[in-house]
Amino acid sequence: MTQAQLTDPVDERLCLAIYRASHAVTATYRQVLAPLGLTYTQYMVMSLLWQDGPTSVAGIGRRLGLESSTLSPLLQRLETQALVDRRRSETDEREVIISLTETGRRLKRRAKSVPAQVQAATGLSRTAEQRLTKALNEMTGRLLAAA
Repeated sequence: MTQAQLTDPVDERLCLAIYRASHAVTATYRQVLAPLGLTYTQYMVMSLLWQDGPTSVAGIGRRLGLESSTLSPLLQRLETQALVDRRRSETDEREVIISLTETGRRLKRRAKSVPAQVQAATGLSRTAEQRLTKALNEMTGRLLAAA
């Protein structure tokens, strides 16, 4: 961090902007997802399964950046809600595959408007949202590579 960055007003620092944005986005998702009975992290897992189909627990963790200590109870709650099933891989007994139940597949229709609702709440155009997402993903990749 440069001397100029250390003397920048706190509310102009990137770390605070990201922190605030993260909390605001999470709060918005919480409100939008409440009628579906999902938390933000549950929605991320369901979105991945809606997109990719059956996925290993390890694969879900890698794709979403979730630790097993977070993922295991989250998957247990989704299973209790009858949204997902767990089964052992036919090729590797150590691997657990998560797949959608019929109830989980039906929920996709109800969740279809979630991205548009969140985008509308941000006030960003689709293009601006895509640019911001790309910039954040690139920044995250560089930071993780440097760690």
